[in-house]
Amino acid sequence: MSIRIVIISTISVIIQLALTILAWGDWNSFFSHPARTWLVIGSFLLLILAWFSGSSGLSGGEKHSSASKTILYGFGLVLLLLTLIPPYCDRRDIWVIDSDAVRYFGLFLFFAGSLLRLAAVFVLGKRFSGLVAIQPDHQLKTDGLYRYIRHPSYTGLIATMIGLVLIFRSAIGLIFIIPLFLFLVSRMNDEERFLEGHFGDEYRNYRLRTNRLVPFVY
Repeated sequence: MSIRIVIISTISVIIQLALTILAWGDWNSFFSHPARTWLVIGSFLLLILAWFSGSSGLSGGEKHSSASKTILYGFGLVLLLLTLIPPYCDRRDIWVIDSDAVRYFGLFLFFAGSLLRLAAVFVLGKRFSGLVAIQPDHQLKTDGLYRYIRHPSYTGLIATMIGLVLIFRSAIGLIFIIPLFLFLVSRMNDEERFLEGHFGDEYRNYRLRTNRLVPFVY
């Protein structure tokens, strides 16, 4: 990964965590619970791991889908709301699920989803981009994580965000997972059309024998 991507990803994580703590409202009490503390520690550990993934960041590659940029705007707005609303509501006991076990289950989902998403990034390397794009010497990946599902990184992302919401016991946060999922569906539709247009029958046959997010389910 380039120095530029390392710097941008680091700043992004710092801003996201800063907004989370700001929404909570108090630095000291935020770190009074182990689940919230490990959310911060884990975020930085995952960031360091991501530095070695070889991702191309937001590279448009040799060609890319212009629709993917538009989808990212709506996606980013939902992520911002999921960053702010759950911690704000948690500290003030607004629409919360009153169970400490929920926090730890959320922490488990956060790490499991993040590691799955990172595994997909590592497997694709420079082929992985925040945009729907064809990178130089791009070859279709159909084995390993991609043998049964076409979008393991999105599966990991959904699990990560559900986990984040549950760390803050947020019932209203779970509602915001719905528009997040809908934006992901739009992204998958666009990505699959784009890849089928580039790879033709190879991708068309791959779609016929795989599911999108969950093996044998969807």
